[in-house]
Amino acid sequence: MARDYQQFPDDDNGNVLWQMYEDGDDLTEAHEIEFSLAFQSQENAEACALSLLKEEQKITLFQDEDTNEWFITIYVYMEPDYSDIVDLEDWFTKIATQYHGEYDGWGCMAYVYDDDLDEDTQPI
Repeated sequence: MARDYQQFPDDDNGNVLWQMYEDGDDLTEAHEIEFSLAFQSQENAEACALSLLKEEQKITLFQDEDTNEWFITIYVYMEPDYSDIVDLEDWFTKIATQYHGEYDGWGCMAYVYDDDLDEDTQPI
């Protein structure tokens, strides 16, 4: 199948979604997508985390032991749609900037199902 550049634009997000699609991931199914924000200070990270919790976002907050940076991961359960991801990236970028942090990208687990599995075969 030829790549549909309306659905999968030629940029980082479009390339990731296209690769997921090419790998057999069903992009019409909801995924838990993880968006990441990075902060230099614990105080700014905690203030941002509190703001996200008030917005009813599911998050984790942790410090990277190697870099001492603080990271917030926001978990959004959604269909991996290009325009929705871009909109959330914009929103998370604005929030991170308000608290002197930066948006650090997104990722998710790929859900690829093998319809050819024998009934007696269990996935590992």
